[in-house]
Amino acid sequence: VGKDRLVVVVGLGKKAAGVNNQENWNEDKENIRTAVAVGCRQVQDLEVPCVEVDPCGDAQSAAEGAVLGLYEYSELKQKKKPVVTAQLHGSDGKEAWQKGVMFAEGQNLARYLMEAPANYMTPMKFAEVIEQKLRSVNSNVKVHIRSKAWIEEQQMGAFLSVAKGSDEPPVFLEIHYSGSANANDSPLVFVGKGVTFDSGGISLKPSSGMDAMRADMGGAATVCSAIVTAATLNLPLNIIGLAPLCENMPSSRANKPGDVVRAKNGKTIQVDNTDAEGRLLLADALCYAHNFNARAIVNAATLTGAMDVALGSAATGVFTNSSWLWTHLYAASILTGDRVWRMPLFEHYTKQVTDCPLADLSNVGKYSRAGGACTAAAFLKEFVTAANWAHLDIAGVMSNKDEVPYLRKGMAGRPTRTLVEFATRLSQDKQSV
Repeated sequence: VGKDRLVVVVGLGKKAAGVNNQENWNEDKENIRTAVAVGCRQVQDLEVPCVEVDPCGDAQSAAEGAVLGLYEYSELKQKKKPVVTAQLHGSDGKEAWQKGVMFAEGQNLARYLMEAPANYMTPMKFAEVIEQKLRSVNSNVKVHIRSKAWIEEQQMGAFLSVAKGSDEPPVFLEIHYSGSANANDSPLVFVGKGVTFDSGGISLKPSSGMDAMRADMGGAATVCSAIVTAATLNLPLNIIGLAPLCENMPSSRANKPGDVVRAKNGKTIQVDNTDAEGRLLLADALCYAHNFNARAIVNAATLTGAMDVALGSAATGVFTNSSWLWTHLYAASILTGDRVWRMPLFEHYTKQVTDCPLADLSNVGKYSRAGGACTAAAFLKEFVTAANWAHLDIAGVMSNKDEVPYLRKGMAGRPTRTLVEFATRLSQDKQSV
């Protein structure tokens, strides 16, 4: 090794550890991601501009570790960490490396969208960033940035009731990626909650930590980033992404506790807590999602603090009416290490949201805090007739302190890679449902 060459040595743990059934992930892959991330950061600290990474027997995981591990949101800082480019050492596993880079860049896009301050990442700005990214990677895409007038035409009264409290106009983002050989193949429909800032509204949140609510559009960020990644990978399936985007703010025009609003499917909702607003956006977006003869509808949302209380940042909570969907999501998560855990959609919880004094539904369960993530899921289920639907509550995985060693502190962009892997599996599973 010449004096201009620097070698960082990392340990990869037990050889061929494989899938750990207690941990529900592939230990080799996680070890490689972590080790490579640590090594790359070491190189960055030494201000070396380029690092060659050994594929470690799994070039995709190595690339993910490098690209995820080096990412940091520093758009608005004058003093930035030195830029380090990671590339594959040797020619073994070039394609797998490229794939890993794409997966990781997809998650980094979600991190960028979530971390950006709410005065920068407004509903319109979010839609524009996704449009620009999508058009730059694939020509088989359509992007519709729907205005407030369109939302009114669609009679999305629940979504509009949240948006009206803010001066920032709402946007309904609709993106189509047509990757399938047959344009008429039933699409996978992703729906993401896009509250670009959530103050809680009239049911105002406590001020401590409220700044993190710039990431309350994590659902929209992860599903849209997953679609951008699917388009980059040229996956052979059709995907539609729907993201209702707005702010939840207190004003003289805002929803008031006790107000009753009417969703797109005609159901009335008593808004007992204006901070249970994500489910109001999703109610209308899920109704609209049924227009596309979907193979599956998968929604993601930083929906409830209760989800964080239940699982913390270990895994995304999945509520689904379909074992077929669950099987695919679970298998995908084992590979990505961005785990999912199944949660109940019992009738037990439905009763708690349908027993409502003034309307068909209440936007909070009648025993308020008990099973909050489950009552929120039961509420959403009232707007779903599709046989294959999954709701991902990602509130617990929204940000990272130090739990995921290959992600720096900040908004996590989880579970974007799991969604991409899931879409990949769906494109290979020809079962039509």
